[in-house]
Formats: sequence, C-alpha cells, structure tokens
Amino acid sequence: MKKITTFTLLMLLVFAPLFQQSAEASTVTGHQMETELNYWIQKNVIRTDSKFNPNKAVTRAEFASYLARALDLPTSTKYTFKDLKVGSNLTIEIQNAAGAGLLSGYPDGTFKPSDKITRQQMAGMIYKAFRYMDLPIQKTDFTFKDSNQISANFKQPVSAAVYLGIIRGDHQKNGVYFKPKNSATIAHAAAFLFRMEAAANLLKPQTPTDPETPSTPPDVDPEIYKVSSISNGQIVPTTALFRTYEDALAVYNASSSIDVIQKGSKIIKMKAGRAFGSQNPKQLTSLYSNSTLRDEVTYVQKGREMKYIGSGGDYVIVELAGTTYYAKHGEVDLVPADLVTGYDYYMVDSNSILTHYTYDNLTKTRGIYSIGPVPTTMHAATYTSLDGVHFTEVGSKKVYTHYPYFQFQSVRQPTSYTAAELNAYIQYALQDRQNTGAARYVNTTTKSKLIGLGEYLKTVEETYRVNAMFILATAIHESDYGMSVNAQTKNNIFGIKVFDSSPEMGEVYATPENSINAFIQRYMNLNYANPLGAHSNGAVPGNKAVGFNVKYASDPNWGSKIAGHMWKIDKFLGSNDYQQARLGSINYTGKEGVNVRTSPEVLPDNKLFTYKPKNPGFEAAFGYPVVIVDEMTGSDGYVWYKILADINPPSDFGWIRSDLVNKID
Repeated sequence: MKKITTFTLLMLLVFAPLFQQSAEASTVTGHQMETELNYWIQKNVIRTDSKFNPNKAVTRAEFASYLARALDLPTSTKYTFKDLKVGSNLTIEIQNAAGAGLLSGYPDGTFKPSDKITRQQMAGMIYKAFRYMDLPIQKTDFTFKDSNQISANFKQPVSAAVYLGIIRGDHQKNGVYFKPKNSATIAHAAAFLFRMEAAANLLKPQTPTDPETPSTPPDVDPEIYKVSSISNGQIVPTTALFRTYEDALAVYNASSSIDVIQKGSKIIKMKAGRAFGSQNPKQLTSLYSNSTLRDEVTYVQKGREMKYIGSGGDYVIVELAGTTYYAKHGEVDLVPADLVTGYDYYMVDSNSILTHYTYDNLTKTRGIYSIGPVPTTMHAATYTSLDGVHFTEVGSKKVYTHYPYFQFQSVRQPTSYTAAELNAYIQYALQDRQNTGAARYVNTTTKSKLIGLGEYLKTVEETYRVNAMFILATAIHESDYGMSVNAQTKNNIFGIKVFDSSPEMGEVYATPENSINAFIQRYMNLNYANPLGAHSNGAVPGNKAVGFNVKYASDPNWGSKIAGHMWKIDKFLGSNDYQQARLGSINYTGKEGVNVRTSPEVLPDNKLFTYKPKNPGFEAAFGYPVVIVDEMTGSDGYVWYKILADINPPSDFGWIRSDLVNKID
C-alpha cells in the first residue's frame, strides 16, 4: 500500500539540501518561509547542518532525497544510474524515486545529481506524485506573462499545480510570471510542500487508524482533528482527518479556504473571530501567565468575551484588559467571525454618560449598567473596549483613553459624605428597587440587610481606612441591594465564599456588620488593598489587569460596576467626591518593585513598603493606581509625590519619585 506522509507532494516541488543534521536558528528565524521550513525540518524531511542556507538552490539529487523521505517510498532497484555511487544512501533514495515513477535519467544512463531542478521540472514531479498516490488531477487555464516559455511536456503538470494553488507565480507590476526554467531555493521548496500537503490531504484524506485498535467514528472521537471552512453561517468540515494537531495545522496554514481547526467537534484554532468563556465544571475560565497552564493569574466568568490572539495544540491565547493570557481549550469557546451572535459594546449618550452593554455568549442575553461621565471629547457614539479604559469608536476606529474616576480612585481616599447622607442614599435606592415591581424587590425598604448601615460604614472607614462609599457600593452589587438569598438568610452581603460553581454556598454571619468586618479585615486589608497581601494589584476596584477585580470576582466588569454604583451614590448626594483626588499610576516595569518611603529622599531606613513587580498591561496603562496629595523637590533634586499609603493603618502617607508615576487625567 502506498503511504502518504503529510504534505508529501510538496516535496516534489521542494528542493532541499541533503545530509543536514541540525539547523542554526539564525538561518531560519525571521525568514519569510520560517513556518514552512521549520515544519519540514521537524519532520526530518529537510535536514540541516551548520552550513544550512534556505536560500540555496536545490539539486536533482537533493530533491529526489526529499521526495523519497516525504513519500516514504519503497526500496527499488528498477533503475540504476552510472554517475551515482553504488550503495550510498543518496543513491538508494534516488533509485526509490525513480522506481516509483517520479524521476527519470538521461538517455546516456546518467542522472546528473548536481544539476539544479527548474520550476517546471518540479511541477512535473508533483504531477507524477499525484498519480503515484492515486489522487484526482484537475487542470485549469493559466495566464502567466511567460507562459510561452513553458515546455510543451510540462504545460499539463503546471496547469494542475496552478489549479491546486501550489503554483501562484511571481507577481510583478506588469503581470504574473512563472519563470519555468528558473531554479528554486530550499525555502521555496518548503512553501510548495506546505501547499502540496494541503492539497493531498483534502483530495485523498487519510483515515487515522491504529492497526491495534478499531477506528472510532470521527464525530464522536475527541482526539480526531479536522479542518473546516465557514460558509453561509455553517461550519463545513472537509473529509480530511488527522491524528495530530501539527498535521492539521499544516493544512490550515497552507490553504486560504480553511478557516478553523477542530478537535472532535470543538473549534481550537481560527483565522478570525471572538473568544468567550465556555460552559465547564468550574463555571469560569482560568487565565494563565504562560503556555504551561500552571500559574493562574486571574479568571473570567463563563460566557464573557476575551480577545482572541491565537492557539497552540494545548492552549488558547487571549487578551483581556490589555494583558495576554493563556487558557485551556476546554474552558474557551472560539466563535469564527461569521458565526458571532453578539459581543460587548459601550455607548456614550448626549449627556456624556458611559453605559456598558454586556453580552453572554452562552445564554445569548445582554446586561446593561452605567459607569459614569466621560470627557466631552468622547462624543456620543458606540464604542468597543476589553479593558474599560481604551475605547475604540465603532466605524472610525479612533481610540479614546478614559479612566472612569471611581474605578481607579484608591479606596484609601475617604468619602466626604456623612453616615446620615449614606443612609439617605440607601433608603432612596431601596425605594427605587421596590418601585420596579419586581418580585425579588417586594418590601425592599423594610427587609433589605443594608438598612441603617451608614454609621457603621463610617466607623469602619475611620478605623480601617477603606472608603465607606466603596464598601456600600460593593454591598449593593454583591447582595442585590441586600435582598439576595445569602444576604437575607446568612447576613452575607459581600458574597464571601460564594463561588460560580456553588452559588448556594456562602459564609453565615450574625449580623450584616459582621459581614462588613470580614470583608475589610480578611479581604481588603489582608490580601487586596494591602500592597503586602497575596492578591495585591492596587487598592482600586480596577479591571482584570489591576485592582481588586483581578482576583476578587470572575466578572471582568466587576470593578466598573462597583464604580458605577459609587458614581450613582455620589451623584445623588451632590457630586462632592467626583474628581476630587489627583490620580496617578506607577509606571515602573522593573523586576525589583517600587519603594514608597516615609520622606522624599532615599535613606537606608525610610522605606515604608514596596510595590511588588506587576504586568502593567496595554501601553503600561495599569500599574499601581495612587492618589497624589502633594509634591516637592527632594534633596536629591528629584520631584517627589506625596501619596496616600496603600498599606494598612496607622501609616497615612508615603513618598515616591515622580518619574515613576504617570498622572491620570
């Protein structure tokens, strides 16, 4: 039985050097045909040594050797050539190719192994390889500027190669040329092989069976790889099946008509589209720092959108909040562009208020919430954003940068509102909920667990230096205005120990005040707002790149939703807190972290604490947010900023050099 090694036929086109052991990275890295060259080098079809040059022309002997290895040709002694060394590996491979009907010598009995192979001769070999593999051959018209230079006996092979997309010609200003009598390089050969393998697999797919084990139907075998196109809103698989991701990838890369790679029925790679969290046992998608999928950095709610960057055989690469992450295929749904049913977007209305319309790809439903005002330069329009800061206007593609104030204001900044004012807002918000008539808000004004918490919130703010308005906004969001099941039955108004996979769980507290104590002492001031904590990414609500949102909640918009509640509270009470603090972001990206000192100078004993190194995300936009309260020139000549210290009380302020901080306008 004739054996087809993936992209075998391409070998016919490709002239590759013989007897090459290991490639020098510098010879391939950055080359236009890097992917194709590496593919064949890894297959041991193109062999390399320290003298390997991908731009070298290929000889007849080299080409025959590649061809024999690619097709795994059987041993043959049918033809012998008098100018070859008897018994050498090279001679055996040439004889095998000749025995398979792919090569022939000259009338004088020679093979002329050192002669360079022309492009039309390669087309002829490809044509014979298709016959050898019993693959159907079709022809098409071609209109190369130099078609008259193609020898008569090669016109049919060239036509077949053009039809299959193997030969594309050299595009010049005055037309497309084939250059039939020019020799080709190893790199060109690798590219031909790539295209040829795609054609071979699509025309005569291999059913990947293990001789020891009966084959499993491809529609139920999750280990079978397929390549598919997208047509009329449908995934259209080819009949080609692959046992390895690498083989499927070769066809995917070589064919412009292939849009996705599937493993079983799941799409694991696509040329364009969107990524969403999938339905899985964890009910969320873990995001890792690298392709080993071991170091979890953050996680995202199922159904929510991430930017698709690319895929490997064992992972998906996505971007969220300006940071690149890796995820498991089983936890991500890839949706090709033509099949996308919805996505997140933002709208700015005529009053310059920013509203976010979220999308859940699993339920196909939308959510909506307001975040707050934007600068007048960001006019009424529709925008997209995956970090809530960089907004791309739909249609114009213009990008605006806007940091929603309360989303990036440190919680160490106290609110100006009194306990009575906070209680007034609580009663207003509860009445507003009750007025909706929704069943879950019946008797909200008398049953909510938020009633009368204003005084305790202000006491906690003074004692633990966490903004009372932030605490209230978080309680409103997490407890659904104090009416959630956990709030009503357990006094748990922050969703503590309530997980996506087990929403019915949650800690029980004697009073809502006890829940506040746990939220502040065991979460905010222990691990989140405290720069020495395990989950310290900045003392702000933030997003999936900075602040509490990185680890506190799977909802990628948790931070902006908290900020939206803070804006509503502030607006109701007179807008006295909005934009009252000068915000900045530490932009240092070194490995040592950033020191905050007790005075505006560097002394051996004045270090207050150190911000640990972190990924600042897109355009270094998400360092550690700080509140700047003053500035002065130190004895070292640098301007120093006095900032609110994120560290727990009793420390109130610290100093940091201004060149390490970007002011947020």
